[in-house]
Amino acid sequence: MPGTTARKQNRSRMVRAVCAVAGASLALAACGSTKDTGAAGAQGGGSGQVGVILPLLTSPFWQSYNDYVPKMADSEGVDTLKTVNSNSDPSQQITDINNQLNQGVKGLVVAPLDSAAIEAGLDQAERKGVPVVAVDVAPDKGKVAMVVRANNVAYGEKACDYLGENVSSGKVVQIMGDLASVNGRDRSEAFRACVKKKYPKLKVLEIPAKWESDTAASKLDTLLNANPDIKGIYMQAGGVYLAPTLQTLKSKGMLKTAGESGHIAIVSNDGIPQEYDAIRKGEIDATVSQPADLYAKYGMYYIKAAMEGKKFEPGPTDHDSTIVKLPSGILEDQLPAPLVTKENVDDPKLWGNTVK
Repeated sequence: MPGTTARKQNRSRMVRAVCAVAGASLALAACGSTKDTGAAGAQGGGSGQVGVILPLLTSPFWQSYNDYVPKMADSEGVDTLKTVNSNSDPSQQITDINNQLNQGVKGLVVAPLDSAAIEAGLDQAERKGVPVVAVDVAPDKGKVAMVVRANNVAYGEKACDYLGENVSSGKVVQIMGDLASVNGRDRSEAFRACVKKKYPKLKVLEIPAKWESDTAASKLDTLLNANPDIKGIYMQAGGVYLAPTLQTLKSKGMLKTAGESGHIAIVSNDGIPQEYDAIRKGEIDATVSQPADLYAKYGMYYIKAAMEGKKFEPGPTDHDSTIVKLPSGILEDQLPAPLVTKENVDDPKLWGNTVK
């Protein structure tokens, strides 16, 4: 997700400082899996409005998630306010949380921009006894009822294996996300470690792009000038990196379709329709489908459960996922995220094939 790292760090310090001098925290009764261990009578008793806070709306992925929210809220029986867009600004996201709390929401579904900075907003919610479900990004600290997220380590490993099996040797690039986000860290570290362990003939070059399309384009252009012999690219977010990557390759005469001499193998993350079209055209080879539909569905499911005081435990769920306990003690429902290639790109069950 976009944002300048230095600015984020300063904002993270500010919001944590504000939080540190605030009043004492109240315990939150609810936490969330589909292995329900009973109700504890959370504040609000399961009723009341829910605030939904988005990280940004410049990515097709988050645009799709935003479209799914009201549909899934209706199907899960959750009354949501109009979604709020924090516009890639971590400090604005804390303000957005505070504004929603001041409107009297009884639950919050938040997609954190910064894994550390979000703690201040989570503490505000805890002090008011309002449960929070985090979507896509796990906080480093703070209390949430559940994190609804896919296994981002698996994202990096799947990308590594795909490139490793299709590029025998040479240089590969990973265009990384923001390392202030656990998603960026998980994907980057997993890809790097997998290549080192399993595909030692590959040399990894890295572009820290902070979920910013302009940064990805300019740094990729510079890297290709110095390394015109690139054999593969891993894009950690197709929603923001797909267009600039393809345009940069095209401008240099390096965009060759699959099967054509000089083709650069490209694997992505997100599962948006634009990636599927690029796979069909042979411009890229694969992507990992990040489940925008399930993020919305289970974000609504878990916030309703949390407001009702339900608790859950680690283990398999009834929707083909597994709830794990993170080192922080937070529970995370790790939703399935399949690899999509030319062999299965037309599968009607993929959410990217259901949106227009």
